[in-house]
Amino acid sequence: MPDGDPANTGSVREWLRDLEVFAGPLAHFDPAAAPGDPVPLFLDWLREAVAAGVPEAQAMTLSTVGHDGVPDARVLILKNVDADGWQFAAHAGSPKGRQLGERPGAALTFYWPLLGRQVRIRGTVSPDTPERSAADLLARSPSARAEVLLARQSTPLESAAARTRAMAGARARIEADPDLVSPEWTLYTVVPTAVEFWQADKDRVHTRLRYERPAPGTPWDRQLLWP
Repeated sequence: MPDGDPANTGSVREWLRDLEVFAGPLAHFDPAAAPGDPVPLFLDWLREAVAAGVPEAQAMTLSTVGHDGVPDARVLILKNVDADGWQFAAHAGSPKGRQLGERPGAALTFYWPLLGRQVRIRGTVSPDTPERSAADLLARSPSARAEVLLARQSTPLESAAARTRAMAGARARIEADPDLVSPEWTLYTVVPTAVEFWQADKDRVHTRLRYERPAPGTPWDRQLLWP
């Protein structure tokens, strides 16, 4: 086995401890210069992550809670950020869509390791209008739209051949009707109640700044946190 494999290092714990973290060069963050609203700061950090070459800097982990009370998480692509909040899209009948229908609260996590930064967002989730949701779906690739029309996400798949046949049928429906959309495709907005900016430090003296507000439209409070 190659060097660095846990089978050669004695234990997984030792192997993990030997892996480098915060390799740097890490970004600089001065909380005193942060704006009063978290959205401009987030967009600055996102632009810096893109400029630094962070792969898929717009990817984020969406965390929801199932009907059993157990957290669930998956990685999605950020659709937009504005004064209303952070936006993503999903099929309302998917596991995450059903979870949001039952418990309309979620958390988002962005991690940009090249800069040693992460952003954590918590808030309530609200669906957008059918018109805007349809426009988002129509902007997706034919294959992505076909998958949405099938409405089978996370259900058991009997074979790869069955998937190929179903996708071909859905693609044919789109070719016959280019404006065809699924009414269950939904844009969601996370309306934040808390946004935390986390800047790593090689000596583990991390800088953390949290924005909080009790309700949408109210002023943001800012607070430094211990590492």
